[in-house]
Amino acid sequence: MNILLLGANGFIGSHLVERILSGKDTTGWNIRAFDIEGNNLEKYRGNERFSFRLGDIFKDDEWIEEQVKECDVTLPFVGIAKPAYYLSKPLWTFELDFEQNLKVVRMCVNNKKRVIFPSTSEVYGMSPDKTLTEDESALMVGPISKMRWIYSCSKQMLDRVIVAYGQEKGLKYTIFRPFNWIGARLDTFKDAEERSARSITQMVYDILNNRSITLVNGGAQRRSFTYISDGIDALIAIIRNVDGNADGQIFNIGNPWNNVSIKELAYEILKSMKESGNDKFMNAAESAEIIIKPADEYYGNGYDDMQNRVPSIENIKNKLAWTPKIRFSEAVRMTVSSYL
Repeated sequence: MNILLLGANGFIGSHLVERILSGKDTTGWNIRAFDIEGNNLEKYRGNERFSFRLGDIFKDDEWIEEQVKECDVTLPFVGIAKPAYYLSKPLWTFELDFEQNLKVVRMCVNNKKRVIFPSTSEVYGMSPDKTLTEDESALMVGPISKMRWIYSCSKQMLDRVIVAYGQEKGLKYTIFRPFNWIGARLDTFKDAEERSARSITQMVYDILNNRSITLVNGGAQRRSFTYISDGIDALIAIIRNVDGNADGQIFNIGNPWNNVSIKELAYEILKSMKESGNDKFMNAAESAEIIIKPADEYYGNGYDDMQNRVPSIENIKNKLAWTPKIRFSEAVRMTVSSYL
């Protein structure tokens, strides 16, 4: 199987490359990787099943379409997934997450190729459902003045377009919605220095640099944290697509048993750092302080949030026999250890 992976250097992409190239069950899979940077993929150069092109998705249409034609499946993982950017760079978020990925989806349509598209748990927005179900839960977002929702709307619209292409043009697709995946390479400390990293990276960086852990609006918001290896196992099952069970499906990929508040996440990070055996980590965690800031003060005007996100995983469990294995404390411990 030949796989085109756009955005291969990112968090999910780089872990997927690692899993495919190291897995005994994926030895017949070859990866053609593409990204604007390649630092996370250096160790795979020279692997006969891996090739990498450094490029820009805004400019390299000809090369991308040629690869779509030659590969069995395309995974367009190029995108923005950081709330700080939704507010500071909303147009770029829309252009990248919607316009550029729509271009790739249309290439798959025109060349009759399969696409696996990364949606997001954010499409559910402020749905009132206690458990979020792919084809039943309402997708509800805030007002236009809350710019945070441009990411959610971009992803949601592309979900709808992909399904429409499936209906009208026969596009073979699978859409997946990650729920707060964590692990090594989630964000960089440079992101955290600029206060644009996601919660776990931001907190670890702030602790190590004697900055207060900031709980936005008190940290009562709850998320269902999913360790990256569990997420990648789900993606492998989607790519393998036994008996076509992933075709035309939308899958939540998350861990409903790891549903905790951001405040609980902060204390679990401190616990993991104190037990790390690393003097710098232990000392920093012992002296860390926690403060509370309103969202508008931390992010600026235009931020909005949902209080809880719990995925139903019945669809992927029934269709692909996948369930997550890594519980919350272990997921946090392994993620914190990756920063040592």
